[in-house]
Amino acid sequence: MDFGKVITAMVTPFDENQAVDFAAFENLIEHLIKTGTDTLLVTGTTGESPTLSDEEKLELFKAAKNIAGTRAKVIAGTGSNSTHHSIELSQKAEKIGVDGLLLVSPYYNKPTQEGLYQHFRMIAQSVDIPVILYNVPGRTAVTIEPETLGRLSEVKNIAAVKDAGGNLDKTSKTRVLAPDLTVYSGDDSLTLPMLALGAKGVISVASHIVGKDIKEMIEAFERGDHRKAEEIHLKLFDLFKALFVITNPIPVKEALNMMGIKVGGFRPPLTPADEKTKKMLEGILKARGLIQ
Repeated sequence: MDFGKVITAMVTPFDENQAVDFAAFENLIEHLIKTGTDTLLVTGTTGESPTLSDEEKLELFKAAKNIAGTRAKVIAGTGSNSTHHSIELSQKAEKIGVDGLLLVSPYYNKPTQEGLYQHFRMIAQSVDIPVILYNVPGRTAVTIEPETLGRLSEVKNIAAVKDAGGNLDKTSKTRVLAPDLTVYSGDDSLTLPMLALGAKGVISVASHIVGKDIKEMIEAFERGDHRKAEEIHLKLFDLFKALFVITNPIPVKEALNMMGIKVGGFRPPLTPADEKTKKMLEGILKARGLIQ
């Protein structure tokens, strides 16, 4: 399964009562498809997955498939820190017809490398669709080590890893030990260096706002125009960093709202950005010509 170069880790829009806003979700999907997104990742971390019920997640998967049709693929975020719960949700998502799954490392319970191997293997073997593993130690307190990724790459439908480990040496080692595992950058600001290590593209937050530019950067790199790719990376760098100046997805939701792409607020424990962060985002969006 080819998920393309730009996978957007979608925010989940909420209405004024903090219910999922499906009309805003449709508008957001239309915006993303128009601006370079190849695949929609629904209910990942950026989608505030810890505060969504299973029923809401399944409704979002259905809606994404119906809205996107053949124009973009849909990956369902079905990982959690309970192996059995993840299996159940993954199987339900597969029945809906999603194109793949994203499985985050189990958070809080801090499994060993053997525990990680068994967790991901059991979930992957319970479904027939491609699985992307999500390594994000900054959020989960556990790293999927390259040796473990090497073992997991032998499971037939484990197809890729979203690498948000922030350690390019470990990315290199993963490429050595798991050469058949597709690598996606999990950090917008590291996409360009990771392309040099053989990454296929990015699972992006910034693509909500500058998807066309990110796709252009990846395509420039692929055709050997490294100077052009570097130029785009440097132009976008302050935006990449600004979107993570406080907890994701707070800045990206604030930015989308400023741009007139209404995605509403947040479910507790997340809260709106402070005035200083809003002013900084506003300045960056104005400088890019994205708002007046």
